[in-house]
Amino acid sequence: MSREIKNIVVHCTGGDQHATPEDIQHYWRTRNKWKNDGYHLIIDMFGKLTTMQPLHLPSNGVRGHNQNSINISWIGGKYEDNRTKMQKSALANALRVLRAMYPEAEIKGHRDFKGVKKSCPRFDVKEFVEDMDVNGSNF
Repeated sequence: MSREIKNIVVHCTGGDQHATPEDIQHYWRTRNKWKNDGYHLIIDMFGKLTTMQPLHLPSNGVRGHNQNSINISWIGGKYEDNRTKMQKSALANALRVLRAMYPEAEIKGHRDFKGVKKSCPRFDVKEFVEDMDVNGSNF
């Protein structure tokens, strides 16, 4: 079954920036009891992009929107937007690729969905995408 992707959603993990993708996956499995990962892609503090969930399967990113969304997160953001330059660059590059794959999808932050009461991803995604388009990967 193929999914119609309407949203590319940016998240932050809301935890320690030094956490690993394996730490986060362990949390999802043990604490949340999730079978599917929370994000399709995750970016560590050094800008390394890790696939957590295949893109053809839904992930647990935004309740009620998982079937038609691709979810990407950066590790960190517990109290503020503390993305490293490497994370910003990796996020911009990943969003460019995802936008090319899903040209009809809207890129937005988790907090931009109606009814969401989170500050995730701790920055304005629309502003980031505009800067990304104007400035290339120069973050």
